[in-house]
Order: sequence, then C-alpha cells, then structure tokens
Amino acid sequence: MDSKVQELTLKRLAIAEGHLKKVIAMVREGCYCPNVIHQSKAVQSALKNVDGMVLQGHLYGCVVKDIKDGKGEKVLEELVELYKRT
Repeated sequence: MDSKVQELTLKRLAIAEGHLKKVIAMVREGCYCPNVIHQSKAVQSALKNVDGMVLQGHLYGCVVKDIKDGKGEKVLEELVELYKRT
C-alpha cells in the first residue's frame, strides 16, 4: 500500500474507531435506539470510505504493477472474488 494511502486509511480508521467507541458507550448507557443507529451508521460510512480508498490504492498500485509483471490473470481472478464477497 502506498504510504499516502496508508496514512489516509489510518486516519479514517481512527475516525471509525471513535464512532464505534461512541456506539458502545451509548449502548452501555441505554441511549435512545434511533440515536444509537445514527451513530452506528457513521461507523459503517467511515468503513465504507476506507474500503474505497484501499481499493483505489490497490487498483492504481498493486494491480497495475501485477499486470505489467505478467500476472494479469491472477489479479483479475482476485478482483472477481473480491467483488463476489461484497
């Protein structure tokens, strides 16, 4: 993973971690359910953004390199499997 992508990814994960800690605290405190759900959605959104950044970094970095190195078939199979799991 490119160092810039890694740095941004870690920042986004820290944001998601903060939101998750808030959700846990809200559940422990018995907060109003819709408020818990709202905060939970923030966690999911942050993780979705992380997934997008990691995928973009992978496509522009690892995938391009592997195709140039003659590993195109393998890389395409990995991408298809990744797509199937999402």
